[in-house]
Amino acid sequence: MLSHLSAPQQDPILSLSVAYRSDPRAEKVDLGIGVYKNSEGQTPIMAAIKQAQLQQAEQQATKAYVGLAGCEEFNQCMIDLLLQDTSAYSRVSAVQTPGASGALRMLGDLMKIAQPDTTVWISNPSYVNHRPVMEAAGLKVRYYHYFNPETRQVDSAKMLEELSQAGPSDVVLLHGCCHNPTGADISIDDWKAITELSLKNGFTPFVDIAYQGFGDGLEQDIIGVKHMANHVEEMLITTSCSKNFGLYRERTGAAIVVGKNLQEANNAKGKLLTLARSTYTMPPDHGAALVKTVLQDQSLTALWKQELVQMQQRLVGLRTALCQELVNAHNNEQFEFIKSHKGMFTVLGFSSDQMMQLREDYGIYGVGDGRINIAGLQEKDIQYVANAIHTLAR
Repeated sequence: MLSHLSAPQQDPILSLSVAYRSDPRAEKVDLGIGVYKNSEGQTPIMAAIKQAQLQQAEQQATKAYVGLAGCEEFNQCMIDLLLQDTSAYSRVSAVQTPGASGALRMLGDLMKIAQPDTTVWISNPSYVNHRPVMEAAGLKVRYYHYFNPETRQVDSAKMLEELSQAGPSDVVLLHGCCHNPTGADISIDDWKAITELSLKNGFTPFVDIAYQGFGDGLEQDIIGVKHMANHVEEMLITTSCSKNFGLYRERTGAAIVVGKNLQEANNAKGKLLTLARSTYTMPPDHGAALVKTVLQDQSLTALWKQELVQMQQRLVGLRTALCQELVNAHNNEQFEFIKSHKGMFTVLGFSSDQMMQLREDYGIYGVGDGRINIAGLQEKDIQYVANAIHTLAR
């Protein structure tokens, strides 16, 4: 049986971490995998999470199953974080999932059952897992124009022109904030225009929000999402706690469904639970328990928000410092667009050959499509990285 299997292809992002660790050079920089690192190059456990862990260790009385939906208090916290004070709040349901990727697959399977001929429209480019997850669920995938490689910004006019072709059998997948891989976010005017197209043409919006708080701030990053939720009848949302709670390895996410009414949202939740039973049965509890603990404790919530602001401001500072170094040391204003991008990622506009040269000549690891993780930078590396980028750009 196994002899029929072909040799596996390496994951284009995860394989970079293996190559980086194997690189013997002392001067090397990992800007590949999307994790936040502090100025010491470590991915820290947030202080609020540490305190929540202590509470859990002292108060948790059992390791019994929590149920197919996971922690319902966590689910409500995720709904509150994203949709409180919207008209969607009274007609929404949620289930905890093994990370946002698990949520993507659950909602993909839900779409396949509810509307088998669904086509999912995905931005070009998009998160590397979007297409394979949707196709694994048996859905058709179509790309819509998003990023202008010359301006390094969203091409709103062309994006809206193409999305005007989406109809009732279609689902349009949007990045809630901090677009992966480009870092270029749609504006509030774009959110409003896409909402109007959804109402006019009948397609269902699907928002994947994995970086809330890393762009402009916790509330600012969901202004567009809330506008859409206030106006459309149906909406799908996936959310992740990997970045803004630093819970990467705990695989903590949620799938959220907004229905025309609460009954329809609950019907969708019931189907998601059936799908979960046949897939992973129950999500891991630890990360969700920590998030619930933080968000149900006012002092821990305040501490978490303070830490999140510090992380967001550090990302802005790293972007600014990299651009300033390019200008001050090399008189190079070619990469000023980096300052306008949001969150962890930026696409440099380098070819795959240039990215390989960046890796081979300088030990700077980025993804072949030109994406680098700004959150992987340390302040001490900025001069070195700026010099390498300038040299390859000439």
